Amino acid sequence: MVVVKSVHIDGERIHVFNSAIYILKSSLGFTLELDLIVSEVVVKKYKKEDNLIIEIELEDGRIIHSIMHVKSLPGGLPQLNLFCELDDLKEYADFKIVNENDAWFPNIEEGITLDEIRKVEMPIEPVNLKLNLPIDQVEWLKKQKKKDLNEIFKDLIYEYRNK
Repeated sequence: MVVVKSVHIDGERIHVFNSAIYILKSSLGFTLELDLIVSEVVVKKYKKEDNLIIEIELEDGRIIHSIMHVKSLPGGLPQLNLFCELDDLKEYADFKIVNENDAWFPNIEEGITLDEIRKVEMPIEPVNLKLNLPIDQVEWLKKQKKKDLNEIFKDLIYEYRNK
């Protein structure tokens, strides 16, 4: 079976938690498919793109350069599916060929948790809070820098949550 060693999207190496590369045979022809478990940050960055420049390094040393389409896959973990049409299958003779009607598709989520992914790359989301606080706390908060407030609240929430 062919194993992916690394993936670069538009020249940037991304952290891949698990992957599967295979050829999908459909009524329309053959496509090279690359399913990836990545961080939520990576999915958010690339899921709305139509085409990406992809470099795939395989464990056997081969490198595949291609412009691939991207889909965000539903599931419990953040996933991307990259794919491109293939005209010549000779280069891919050792790749698993999956028929669109087959029940077998690679389960790349097995053994990985969202907590493990977030230890590598934690998404940061903006949040707006409406609070009712004593005036002295409001005055103190207004004097603080946004960066400091982000750090204070992050630490307080982790501390409170871990009680």
